[in-house]
Formats: sequence, structure tokens, C-alpha cells
Amino acid sequence: MPERETRAGSGWQDGITAAPGGLLDVLRVAALVLGSDGRIALWSPEAESLLGFPAEEALGQDAGALLVAPENQERARELFRSVRTGARWAGVFPVRHRDGSTRRVEFRTMQLRDADGDIFALGLGADAETVRNVERDLAISHILVSQSPVGIAVFDPDLRWLRVNPSLERLNGVPEAAVLGRRVGEVLPALDVDAIESRMRYVLRTGEPLLDQQTVGHTEADTVDHAFSESYHRIEDPNGRVLGLAISVLDVSERERAAAEVAQARERLAVIADAGVRIGTTLDLRRTARELADVAVPQLADLAAVDALDAVVNPGGSAGPRADGSLDFWALALKSSHPTDAIEAADPVGQPALYSPSRMVTECVREARPILRERVDDTVLRRIARDDAAAETLRSAGVHSFLAVPLMARGEVLGTLSLCRTVNPRPFDDQDVTLAVELAARAAICIDNARLYGRERDIALTLQRSLLSQAPPHHGGMEVASRYRPAISEVGGDWFDVLPLDDGKIGLVVGDVMGKGVHAAAIMGQLRTATRALARLDLPPAELLHHLDGLTASLGDSDTLATCLYVVCDPRRGRCELSRAGHLPPVLVGPHGKAELLDVAAGVPLGVGGVPFTVGEHELAEGALLALFTDGLVESHEMSVDAGLHNVLRVLDDSRLPLEQTCDLLLAALTPEPDDDVALLLARRANGHRRG
Repeated sequence: MPERETRAGSGWQDGITAAPGGLLDVLRVAALVLGSDGRIALWSPEAESLLGFPAEEALGQDAGALLVAPENQERARELFRSVRTGARWAGVFPVRHRDGSTRRVEFRTMQLRDADGDIFALGLGADAETVRNVERDLAISHILVSQSPVGIAVFDPDLRWLRVNPSLERLNGVPEAAVLGRRVGEVLPALDVDAIESRMRYVLRTGEPLLDQQTVGHTEADTVDHAFSESYHRIEDPNGRVLGLAISVLDVSERERAAAEVAQARERLAVIADAGVRIGTTLDLRRTARELADVAVPQLADLAAVDALDAVVNPGGSAGPRADGSLDFWALALKSSHPTDAIEAADPVGQPALYSPSRMVTECVREARPILRERVDDTVLRRIARDDAAAETLRSAGVHSFLAVPLMARGEVLGTLSLCRTVNPRPFDDQDVTLAVELAARAAICIDNARLYGRERDIALTLQRSLLSQAPPHHGGMEVASRYRPAISEVGGDWFDVLPLDDGKIGLVVGDVMGKGVHAAAIMGQLRTATRALARLDLPPAELLHHLDGLTASLGDSDTLATCLYVVCDPRRGRCELSRAGHLPPVLVGPHGKAELLDVAAGVPLGVGGVPFTVGEHELAEGALLALFTDGLVESHEMSVDAGLHNVLRVLDDSRLPLEQTCDLLLAALTPEPDDDVALLLARRANGHRRG
């Protein structure tokens, strides 16, 4: 029968045997037995593989004559005699192969006796080069494991320690002898044992390595948590039998800390870049404060409050401390990253507040420097909050770290940015202070600019309002309503007017001087006065705009421009004439509620000169509504002019509300916080005015 190799599996059912190792298969150890006469009595298949002689050629042959070259036979006989007397010999001996070549074979020899007392010599041999290679591999493996700076552990299939190299002993803080035969959780319970053993079982089951697996915890070597990188590999013998697994471990805490610092630096740069875009979009002090709070939360803090000194908000207000050292503030903005009762503990936004001299915010302003409390206790909370109840609310909300930085611009403290952490477990540090100071400085410049421009805005707004028409609600055969809403930042030169004309006609004017501030308001006043004077001459709309065009070029500087829409309504005839100087067209809402833009040539702005203006004429039925407005109503950063005009038509379509309500509806729907001035004039032809 052909020879068949059989192997044990994981062991017989009685548990006596175990699966064979693979080392002998690598070495292919040959066995031969010599009788007392030196002839070959037994010959293994591995001997045939090693030396080339089949059993039928080798058995019964003189071993020396068959396997040893003539020059080595005397030495072979000496060794044979020595083994027959009971000595053992081990070493490398040259043996002749069947093909005539010589093979260096490493032998282990010993004496054997049978039941009759006859003596035999057993020789176990393997190719010497193969043995050297295995020894070299083992030596290299031992050196690599024992001298590697990487921690290395070997586990059996039951997840018990078999080997620990010195590097891992140092990482674990436990010697190898104390871990052998035990599981990870028995030695290092502070690690995530479930995750580690789950990875080990996966690698044992699938054979797929797991690389750079992260574990955070501490070992016996240090009570502080470390970050470890682990790689798992299954160990198999040459026959594919699973022997266990190896784990390499690196302490990557420094790497993780460095990576975290880089990530934090990138986040801080991103916050600064974000601040450059989002803070100071207008010259409105309160909006700038809200923008600062929006940038700070949640990137820097879980809760942010912006407070300004009273003198910053109210010109002529309190600029310094009171006699007892307290300061007058205005709470301008408050932002939280999540719903929290801490909001209730803060001073109400939009309200004045008196901060006692012991409060952190007062100290921040008084000393003009950041105030950092990495860890907040009850004493610190009492200095943050306005009273004991508010301090208890902050404590219950989880406030554990606090930072206040002054809002400084041009060497003057304008207020403070206060920051708290509740959800974020990390306390504020020096890097956070640097970032908060940068944000506060950017916002402070914007706030100071807003304060300076606010003074000019108040002057311009006062002038603007004093020059605007105070039209009565009923004007001849027309019902009139109007609104003027200044921009949040700078006031412009928008105006409207209602002019009584001859024969019961009414002139409606809306205009916009290009520019901002007092200068634009002054130009607007001159144009309004000129328009009133020209209207008394009963000029057609195009001719009136022609005269205004020539006048505008002489007002202010040479590049003064303005847009204007002039409409002459004749309620008795039910007609209206209109002309445009670069202005938006009016909207006409017919008696049946259909809103449409009136089609008339746009013309050029006043001040351009040399371009004639055209006139359009339209029917004005009883109950028809005319809406005149400046571009602030229909254009903003978020809304194009076309989209704004569409919205006006949508709001006015089928509108039968009183004019005052219609004005409010338009402003609420289109300009909750206008980027530009808005002038709005509505006029409805009253019922009962028939054609003449």
C-alpha cells in the first residue's frame, strides 16, 4: 500500500495527545539504525529523502561502505565503536548521497538495546544547512524580540500570556514571570480589556491582522492614562496550525498629544479666519457683539457673554467706576451651545447692569487684562455671578472653567467677553486665552468703529427725519401711508414726499442719494426742497426730473448721484403719469388685487446729465394702490433685487389691508434688519372719485 502520512488533529478524545508541531517537518529529521555489525537495520523515509537511497537499496548494507567516503571511513568506525559502548555523539559528518555528491548532515547518535540484549546504534540526522538556517532564524527572532523598543507579547489560543519582551515589561510595569499563563484583564484591569480581547479573538478566528488599534488607559507603570497603538498578528506553524497570536504595543501618547496640539492649532486658525468673516459685518454695536458670541460658541466655549461699558452704548453715559468701585455695563449678547439654565443666571441682554467691584468682569475691565480661572469653585462662581442664586444656577449647570478678556481698542477698554465651559470637560488654558484675546481685539475694533459711526449716524438720522415729509393720511382723493427705516449701520440719503398740486392732483416722490451719513442726508434735503419748488410749477414728471438732474450736478461734489421716481396722480381722472431717474419701478395693485410692476423706462440717475427722461401713463382705478420704495426694501446681502421685487409682488398681491398695516407687513416680510435705508410710500385712490 502506498505510504500515507497521518497527523493528529487537536487531540484524541481522551485528551492525551495534541497536534504535532511543525519544526520537525522543517528539519525533516532522518532516522537510521545500525546493527552491531555496522549494517543498516532500519531506514526511514526521511533518510531516503535526505540521502537518496531507497529502503530496498540501503537495508542490510554496510553503512560505512554505502554512506561514507573512503577518506572518512576510519573516523566513522571510531564513532560507531564509541556509540556501541554507550557514548553519545553529536556533530556534523559528511555523508555520501546516492547521486555521488556529499551532504553535510548534523547527527544525534545513541545506543539502543533490544529485548535480547543485542546492541544497536541509532542515528538521527538533518541537513546541516537547514539546521543552521533554523538556528539563525531563531536567534534573530530572539534578538529582535528581546531588544526591540516595541513592546511585544505572545498569547496562546486561550488568550493567555506566553511571552513578554523587556520593552513591554517596562510599559506594563509588571515582570514577565508575573504575567505568564494569565489573561490581560488579570494583569492590566485599567485597560479596555473587552476591546483588546475582542480584537484578539477576531485575529485568531480570521487570520487577518489588525494594525494600529487605539487603546487609552493606564498600566501598573503609571497611573496617568496613556494612548497605546497595538497591532495583532496570528501565529501559525508551517503546516498552518494556529499557535496563538503576537501583539506589538507602542506608547503613542506623545504622538497623540502632538497631533491634538496640531489639530487645536488648526481649529484656532479656523476660528480666527471665521472671525474675520463673521465679526463686524455692519457698524451696529449690538450686532457685532452677537457676532462675537456666535464665533466664540461652541468653538471656544459652551457659554459666552459680551458686555459693554455704559459710555460705549450711550454717549455721555457713565465712563468710570462709581464711588464704591462698581461699573455700569450693558449686556449686549449671550450665546450657549446647548439649552442650559446658565442662561437664566446671566444678566439680561439689552438691559443695563451694575457690576460690583468684586466681580470678575469688573476686575477684567479695571486691570485691562484677561482673567483665567482654570478650575471654578464656589468662591469663584460667586464672583462670576450677580448674586448667590445665580451662582448656584451656574454651579448646577456644570460651569467648571471661566475666562474673561477685555474688549480693547485704541488703548481703551470698551467691555468684556466672558466665557464658560460646561459640556467641554477641558479647562481653559493659555492657548485659549491667546485665541480669546485675538477674537476680542477684532471685535473691539469693530465695536469702537460702530460707536464712532453711531454718533455720526445719530446726527444723520436726526437730520434725515427732520427733512422727511409728514404727509397726512388723506390727501385730496388719495389715502397715503409711509415709513422710513434707517439701516442698522450707516444712514443713507433715502427720502419720500407727498406734494399737493393744482387741480386736485398729487405728486408722489421717492428718491435715494448715493452715499451715507450726514453728507448724503444734506444732499437729500436740498433735492427734496428743490423737488417741492419745481412741483409747484406743475411740471410734467420728465421735465421735473430734467431740472433736478441739472441741479444735482451742482450739489456736493462733482460725482454726486441720486435716483428718483416721480409720480403725478390725478384721482378725479383716474390716471397717473410717472418718470424714473434710475430708480426702481413702482408697483400697482389694481382694484381686483393683482399686483404688477409698472413698465416705464428706467432712465439714468440724477447727476449723470445729457440723457432725456421718458414718461409713462397708466390708469388709476378706484381702490388701486401705488407702492413706491427705495432699493433697501428689496435688496440685501441675502436677497437679489429681482427676488426682492418678486417678494413685494407676492406680499401686495390681493392685498386689501389698510395702508398702515400694509406698510408694516412689507417691512416685516422683507427687511427685518435692513442693510440699507428703506423709504416706503403707499398711496391708494379713494372710492367715489370718478373720471371728470
